[in-house]
Amino acid sequence: MELLQVLAQQEPGELAEGLTAVGRGIVYGAAAIGPGIGIGIVVGNAITAMARQPESAGMVRTTMFLGIAFTEALALFGFVLSFIVAG
Repeated sequence: MELLQVLAQQEPGELAEGLTAVGRGIVYGAAAIGPGIGIGIVVGNAITAMARQPESAGMVRTTMFLGIAFTEALALFGFVLSFIVAG
């Protein structure tokens, strides 16, 4: 019972700060799922392309790194969005 009384005593705005922190974690976590899947697809397809035509591996590798960079930019947008949610 004492634990509940301690938890019930909070400063004004303390609940909002805690929920904002939880919200930031959810936003960035959700934003990191998409780029993770995207990078996996890009690299998997690049490996398949290199295995089928080894003579074009240099061009495929360059294109793969560009795809990874663009996909990783989505994770950075999610990171920035988590700060915007915090206000």
